[in-house]
Amino acid sequence: MSTQLSLGEWLHTLIPLVRQAGEAVMNLYDSDLKVREKADRSPVTAADMAAEAILVPALERIDQAIPVVSEEQAETGILPEVGECFWLVDPLDGTKEFISRNGEFTINVALIKAGEPILGVVYAPALDRLFAGAKGLGAFVEEQDTRRSLHTRQQPNEGLTVVSSRSHGDDDALSGFLRDLPVAQRVSAGSSLKLCLVAAGEADLYPRLGRTMEWDIAAGDAVLRAAGGATLTLDGARLLYGKTGFDNPHFAAWGQCN
Repeated sequence: MSTQLSLGEWLHTLIPLVRQAGEAVMNLYDSDLKVREKADRSPVTAADMAAEAILVPALERIDQAIPVVSEEQAETGILPEVGECFWLVDPLDGTKEFISRNGEFTINVALIKAGEPILGVVYAPALDRLFAGAKGLGAFVEEQDTRRSLHTRQQPNEGLTVVSSRSHGDDDALSGFLRDLPVAQRVSAGSSLKLCLVAAGEADLYPRLGRTMEWDIAAGDAVLRAAGGATLTLDGARLLYGKTGFDNPHFAAWGQCN
């Protein structure tokens, strides 16, 4: 990284920026939005574009040496070459949740270094919850004008709380994955909030057995790792970033890995 900013200084810089993007999204929340379908048949709205228009230029101004990979730009073919260090941005994760107005959508920004998410901010503006974390600094959530630290929890005696996607997923595959695990309950959530719930100790496991892109999960993964958790491929390896095409394999995000 060429920047002289510490990770703590990066967080101090990023949090108001992500909140600004969240405000732009909320200004469109109750409007009559036109929804366009992308090539992968996922939806995109003016809110996605408004958040990206704030985040990408701001990150580029802060340090021009760090490339920015952002979902909507990538969809149009704008993909910078990335090296050891780069940004991953999902300007509106959970567009389906935004369209359905259930509040479970987020703005995600992550800093990647040597394949690892070392800093992440995840903001759910409709819920007024902002999750953040950085390697070596821990994780925290800001809500209702307070900030508290986040830590993953040990597996409860009654079994695991498993969080799964509200809008995506294969229930048969998930049931097969969980067959030999001590599951107490299954809950659903949208966007990268699933990773943050594990980071907060509100859930224990988030298996994702379907297609995701790196920008979908990098910020939440950074928060989870900073809180003591891990995101692993199904063969038990740590999930890496900067892969060709930015596609993820199937993975499971764990609060505690024994």
